[in-house]
Amino acid sequence: MKKVLLLRGVNVGGANRLPMPEFRMLLEELGAKGVETHLQSGNAVFEAEGAGDLETKLAPAMRLRFGFAPALFFIDAKAHAKIVAACPYQAEGAADATAVHVWYLAPGVKPDASLSTGLGSDERSLVTPQALYLHAPAGVGRSAYVAKVDRVLGTNGTARNWRSVQAIAALLG
Repeated sequence: MKKVLLLRGVNVGGANRLPMPEFRMLLEELGAKGVETHLQSGNAVFEAEGAGDLETKLAPAMRLRFGFAPALFFIDAKAHAKIVAACPYQAEGAADATAVHVWYLAPGVKPDASLSTGLGSDERSLVTPQALYLHAPAGVGRSAYVAKVDRVLGTNGTARNWRSVQAIAALLG
């Protein structure tokens, strides 16, 4: 069974530097097979057979090898496909992949109801138990809503733009 691993806050602004070749090597040492990464932001897809306790071993192994342990988000291929299919802004993402973002939420996160308010006049959002979807045509860098999402979710979510979401889906096959 294939899995997706998303890391929060690596290789951003020079902090938490994580070389992807070394990251792939660590995942393989811990039992992951066929590891592929997308970009430098900690997006990995791998075959999970033989990687039984990877979810518990990875953070301590990263702290030991790289000096930090980011928030880890493991998603199986079927769950990722459901998250992608549930995005109500797919047409907008096809037109401008940087205007649509998906926040992958940790299991059990109950997004605050206040997340449904505070959108810019041209922004739209949908929150589900698995993901938060945002269409921000002016860009997430200009969105006051984005700062609110991070404040409400803390490290219980990690965002990817639609281009990265689609690239991860393509790696899953």
